[in-house]
Amino acid sequence: MQNNFLNRTNSPKELRLLNQKDLPQLAQELREFIINIVATKEGHLGASLGVVELTIALHYVFNTPDDQLIWDVGHQAYGHKILTERQKIFHTNRQLGGISGFPKREESAYDTFGVGHSSTSISAALGMAIASKLKGEDKQHIAVIGDASIASGMAFEGLNHAGVTDANLLVILNDNAIGIDPSVGALKQYLTNVKKGTQKQDNIFEALNFDYSGPIDGHDVHTIISELERLKTVKGPKLLHVITTKGKGLKQAETDQVKYHAPGKFDAKTGDLATKSDKVEPPKYQDVFGYTIVELAKQNKNIVGITPAMPTGSSLKYMMTEIPDRAFDVGIAEQHAVTMAAGMATQGLIPFCNIYSTFLQRAYDQIIHDVAIQKLPVIFCLDRAGLVGEDGATHHGVFDLSYLRCIPNLIIFAPRNEMELRNIMYTAQLGLGQPIAIRYPRGRGVTIDWKQPFSKIEIGKGIPLKMGQKLAVLSIGTISKNVTKSITDLDISHYDMRFVKPLDENLLHTIFKTYNVVVTIEDHTIKGGFGSAILEFASENGYKNSIKTLGIPDDFVEHGSVDELQESIGLDVESLINVFKTLL
Repeated sequence: MQNNFLNRTNSPKELRLLNQKDLPQLAQELREFIINIVATKEGHLGASLGVVELTIALHYVFNTPDDQLIWDVGHQAYGHKILTERQKIFHTNRQLGGISGFPKREESAYDTFGVGHSSTSISAALGMAIASKLKGEDKQHIAVIGDASIASGMAFEGLNHAGVTDANLLVILNDNAIGIDPSVGALKQYLTNVKKGTQKQDNIFEALNFDYSGPIDGHDVHTIISELERLKTVKGPKLLHVITTKGKGLKQAETDQVKYHAPGKFDAKTGDLATKSDKVEPPKYQDVFGYTIVELAKQNKNIVGITPAMPTGSSLKYMMTEIPDRAFDVGIAEQHAVTMAAGMATQGLIPFCNIYSTFLQRAYDQIIHDVAIQKLPVIFCLDRAGLVGEDGATHHGVFDLSYLRCIPNLIIFAPRNEMELRNIMYTAQLGLGQPIAIRYPRGRGVTIDWKQPFSKIEIGKGIPLKMGQKLAVLSIGTISKNVTKSITDLDISHYDMRFVKPLDENLLHTIFKTYNVVVTIEDHTIKGGFGSAILEFASENGYKNSIKTLGIPDDFVEHGSVDELQESIGLDVESLINVFKTLL
């Protein structure tokens, strides 16, 4: 298809010049444009395909960017980016040096609020609406939020407050019954009943003082425009319920919505996923977790698994399939997940609470108040720790060591490979008498034959990996792979410290008495992390050794492949070789 309308629609101003009858054709062209680029460049596909008509209608009706539009999470914002002066550079989406995969304020005036984590849009839009009112400005403020995100606690907090204001706020509920995985919970069932016309109770949004309208067909651009035009004249908080299909316009994406959320490379014409290589590869760390918890849970009836809306991403889905009564997807509710795990631990259960590192930030008070103070043996499994790649600054898990290390009663462990992850999970479920955080990265490990018999790990014990004479390198976690490759031909010792808390002080005393130069390396921010812990140890014990800390700089690292990002900050193998040779 020739993009007869899309080619001349590079901004909302140009969009508003089109005849409304031509917008369905524009929607088809926009879908094909997204499909063709994501097929080769990869990214979040299904969510953006599902809101094409809604995206067009919003920019057609409202005077963006003066009227302020916020996309919750941002997975669905590709159409928005293409229509807001980024069509010609959209092929750089999520690439090093290219545009972000999420709305980002510094990238465009049309991106009114930076997003990446869920359920922030209502609070942000309400803040903007109140600010406009105080400044005497006549603006519209629109938050587009999905049915999974609106079930999160922060979204309810925003709704609750907005309902007692006269703010000019429009919340659009994009209801497709799925986030990354299918939506869960009582609100999901309520919305399903509303769509079916079987809901008997009062409307929950009207009870919160919102002017509710819908549900309407989210793929009928004319109906959406008509309703948005009406809502522009309605004062106070409003909610429009829109029904969409995630992956709309690509058959496979509509059928397998979980896989096509971010499908990787695929054939743009057929929709078929790229053929995987027959080469046997090491497993993904998430799958090591998923298979291991099933294995352990079959032996220990007290083990339970918990994840906030990430059963596929965390691979807890394996336990949900095999032992469904002991595996729980609690929805986008990290705070609830942590405190529920704490409650389970008080009753003798052994909760494995699997949360991405970047999302555990949302439950910080619960870790301290509900788990650590009470010394409850919750086992936190922090997936996607370290640099995660193309999702960028909002998703890198590079702060967990810093924000966890200061909490009393908490053990912190980072496995360097798959067997270490298995063994620490095995060790933790034997009973530690206190909570533990286990951090591991996105992506594949290093070992094909990883399903070895379990062995117990001694808490707080580091191990030597290579002995040399000149200097000592101390690493934590899977970054040890880069260290190992970089010192093959160098006279350097390498220690895998494994535990950031408690540190192996006996081993550290030996190291500091043996080597004049000590280097620490971590896939984590240098500020407050593993290197800081080693510096504190040296200071407390009066050591004057030269200490060099390597890790993530004190900055927000942008998007790109993990290899590209490591090279950009000096954590790749070649950069490490140069550092070590200089020190030698």
